[in-house]
Amino acid sequence: MASKGKDYFGLGRIVSIILAIIPVTSWLLGVCTRFSEKAVVAGLLRLFLGWNIIWLIDLIMMVVNGKILRLLKF
Repeated sequence: MASKGKDYFGLGRIVSIILAIIPVTSWLLGVCTRFSEKAVVAGLLRLFLGWNIIWLIDLIMMVVNGKILRLLKF
C-alpha cells in the first residue's frame, strides 16, 4: 500500500524521480497510485489522459515537492 505523504508506493524521492522521468512508468504508477487511493475518477482520467501534459506536470511536481498532481479527490 502507498504510504501517506509519498507517491509511487512509498519509494524514496530519488527513485520516484527516476521513475517519473520514464513516461511509461510514470503513467502506469500514476494510475496505480490514484486507484490505490480509492480515487476512481482520477485514476480513469490518468489512464486515458496521463500520457501527455499530465506526465510533464507530474515530472516537475515530483522534482519540486515529491508528489504527483492531484486534480480530483474522488
